[in-house]
Amino acid sequence: MKISRIDQNNIQIKQNPNILNSSKSKYITQNFGYNNESLIKQLNNIAIINNITFSGKQHYSIGLSDEELDTRTNPKMISSITLLTPESPEYQRLAQGDKKALKHLVKAADYIGEIELQLDDKNNIPFKKYLENESAQGNPQAKKALRLFNGQKGAFSKDTNMQEISLIKGLEQSPGRGVYPRDLSVEEFHNILFNMIEEGKDNEVKKILNQRSVVVRNGDELKGIDYIDKFHKEFSLAANELEKASMLSTNEDFNDYLRLQAAAFRLADPMIDAIADKKWATLQNAPLEFTITRENYEDKMTQTIFKNKELLNLLEAHGITPISKDFLGGRVGIVNKEGTEYLLKSKEYLPELAKLMPYNDEYEQNITNDNKQTMVDVDLVDVTGAVGEYRGKITIAENLPNSDKLSLTIGGGRRNVYHRQMRVNKEKTLKAYRELLLPEQRQYLSVDDSHHFTVGHENAHTLGPTKNNAKLGEYRNILEENKADVAAISFVDKLTELGMYNEKERKGLLINFVLQNFLKAKPDMEVAHRVRQVMQCKYLKDNGAYEILDNGKIYVNIDKVVPTCKKMLKEIIRIQADGDYEAAKEFVERNFVWTDDMEYVSQILQKQQLALNGELKTPLADYLRNS
Repeated sequence: MKISRIDQNNIQIKQNPNILNSSKSKYITQNFGYNNESLIKQLNNIAIINNITFSGKQHYSIGLSDEELDTRTNPKMISSITLLTPESPEYQRLAQGDKKALKHLVKAADYIGEIELQLDDKNNIPFKKYLENESAQGNPQAKKALRLFNGQKGAFSKDTNMQEISLIKGLEQSPGRGVYPRDLSVEEFHNILFNMIEEGKDNEVKKILNQRSVVVRNGDELKGIDYIDKFHKEFSLAANELEKASMLSTNEDFNDYLRLQAAAFRLADPMIDAIADKKWATLQNAPLEFTITRENYEDKMTQTIFKNKELLNLLEAHGITPISKDFLGGRVGIVNKEGTEYLLKSKEYLPELAKLMPYNDEYEQNITNDNKQTMVDVDLVDVTGAVGEYRGKITIAENLPNSDKLSLTIGGGRRNVYHRQMRVNKEKTLKAYRELLLPEQRQYLSVDDSHHFTVGHENAHTLGPTKNNAKLGEYRNILEENKADVAAISFVDKLTELGMYNEKERKGLLINFVLQNFLKAKPDMEVAHRVRQVMQCKYLKDNGAYEILDNGKIYVNIDKVVPTCKKMLKEIIRIQADGDYEAAKEFVERNFVWTDDMEYVSQILQKQQLALNGELKTPLADYLRNS
């Protein structure tokens, strides 16, 4: 049944009583028929509590108290990671052409970061300008809020204790981030899709529900705008920088990729993107690293469709599969040859590991006999946008493109990129876990354990079924991260047999895996990477892979870790192969349980690891920007 615009507005107000406080006079005039200055003044008086006016201009206030700002920016409470410096030997050893190219790559990544701020929330850029203006006028609290903003790269975040942070008074993060209208409720969103399908506007709905569009209001309907068109200026400027870099870099393969990526920035055509992705995935011997990361973990609005079976069935009947929106990041770095050699050693075993995947005769593996997988260890110059957001955690490696990307369907491969500087945080975490562990088992732990595991995790993303993953809705990313974790551990004994690890490394890897599933605080369902750790922690305990002894120390039953992970992997692959949404829901709900053991360990970790927020320092990138 088609719902009138007035009914839809009533639904919005009932679901969100604060909608009047966050709307502009233009919205009221267009949708309710009012155009009265006295009414606007009355609404402004109501809205004072949220520091918002109906004049069409946003007025901001800082959402954290002076005390909380002081606490969060205390040196003990903020974790800093420093990327390459101008004096770094990695930079000094580069050929002159590559040094010059880096300058343009940093600038290109900056434009991607500017786009991501807008994809994340429409308030990010104006609020950042507000903080910068206030800081320039000597406001000490604005300086502290700006430091937090720059660290988390946005106004909204979760800290390391999974607490929500809003730097803007009166605003919370929207489930649709900046890729859907802020005033769009879930019910109105679904009703509009119903109406548009009934009116035969399938193509328009496809544009709304693909991964590369920004959705805006279009009268009573919605409209999807490809992000290349939406942010034409920023993408064009980034393309200019990539083209300049391509004339300076010493590696022709890398230069070809830069030119293809520049072309993809100039025209809203997924196939051009796919060709650029395909070329990027072949880069193994280039001295420099430049990546546009595109992952869709943060869009919570599109995911709601999978809970509405009537709407989902209607979309499927019209050949439309909803795909969550991509959020963008930029990565600039220098390839580390020694670290890359270790990664390439792991690549040799991928065909053998593919044979060990459960139900492997039922689906096509991402890996083929020609092993379309490149891997590089990278010393970072800069990370911008989504890949550089320090929100509770920071990205330490990525395996891209993801399975929803077109390049994989035209014969492209994948590429793993590891972030050397980000691994420093794992050393701090290891110290905390070592103290929790039974003393007799501490001898097996090493700072390398986490990196060994991460390599296994990223490799495992390449394995397993992908065809029906989109049908798993909001559980898709949770299960994919869960799969990568337990597959990595399922292969440890085989890789030890093949010579990848020695016995001490094997035990350290398994013990470290069990420990790293304990978190500082319980996450919510929005954080796929953390949800899967809670699930694994419970599954390991249920299957006797660890216990907390009377003395409060953790004992890991090493012999049970691999069999437990194999058992969990088999459950996950069955769900992924079938694309069974209900089975995915049941599996996650059954295992996503915060136990007494987890709470006990979390309290200890919070006392040992005080930092609530994080930031990246980028001295080489800063130097290149200003040179």
